[in-house]
Amino acid sequence: MRIWNKALVLSLLLAAASQPAAPQTARRNTAARPAPGLAASLPASDTVALVKVRRLLDEALPAMLAANPEKLAEVNARIDNFKTRTGIDPRAFDELALGLGYEYLPSGAMKTTTVGLAQGTFSSTSLVAAGRAAAAGKYREEKYQGKMIHVFTLDEQLRVFGVLDLRIRELAVAPLNANTLALGDVQRVRGAIDASKGNRRANAELISLAIQNANAIVGFGGKVSPQLLSHLRIGNDAVAKDLASVRQIYGFVGMTEKDVEVLAAARTADPDSARSLGATVESLTAFAGLFANRLPAARAALAKSALGNLKVTVQGNDLQLRTAVAQSEVGPVIRGF
Repeated sequence: MRIWNKALVLSLLLAAASQPAAPQTARRNTAARPAPGLAASLPASDTVALVKVRRLLDEALPAMLAANPEKLAEVNARIDNFKTRTGIDPRAFDELALGLGYEYLPSGAMKTTTVGLAQGTFSSTSLVAAGRAAAAGKYREEKYQGKMIHVFTLDEQLRVFGVLDLRIRELAVAPLNANTLALGDVQRVRGAIDASKGNRRANAELISLAIQNANAIVGFGGKVSPQLLSHLRIGNDAVAKDLASVRQIYGFVGMTEKDVEVLAAARTADPDSARSLGATVESLTAFAGLFANRLPAARAALAKSALGNLKVTVQGNDLQLRTAVAQSEVGPVIRGF
């Protein structure tokens, strides 16, 4: 997760605003928070993200790419390719809950492992048929806790659900029940099977952060540990000191009738730390503006709009950054497909 140093903060905001795995529905948040449901079956994770898949594919992407039918056709082709390769039709799912785990290796490197739970309709028969037909022998099945895990050996860059661009050596897929699939790293899928049978509160705090906006198409909540911060390249001692106080991050990306809206927030150890981090962010805004001028034209326009609409507020221990940009500015810079 890209975190805080103003350049990193704005990168998070702008990357979220420019990625298709993010927008939201065209209403403001007036409803109650949704039940955590699907996400409650995730294994213990360091970051949790919730994606409204049906809204993403049916509402957000067509709106973002209204002026670029060629790109929209490309996205749809990618989704069809994912269906052919795995037997999973992303359009048949309503929601996707993602759980990311961070492992810190003896070499000093950080490894990210991922599992997703997708809720909707699917066919186990299609999974098996696709695996045997498309994997060209690079497919196996294993049983775990009474569940069948289908493992596709891909060893390539795969756009999961056609929209999440991940480097995957093996994609494990397991039906948890009649309308829920677990997919991701083999070990994390086993963990999801365990979680579905046992502790359903392992991520309760992160889920509560991720579901703060009932209308968001994407919401997230994550832990920030000293180990995670040590893997960020922060070249400023004052910024590093402020970041050391961050304990959690959370936010959402949504879409109104005309705009894409982004909230990115840091929960710090105490109110003084939140105010100090807020002051640092404010002081670096001008530098972010200079950086924006060096971007290609479409991205520069998007960055300038995001900066121009940026609001920095401190509420208790939380530093919150909000911005909004026109959908018409986001479409030209959508990438990752």
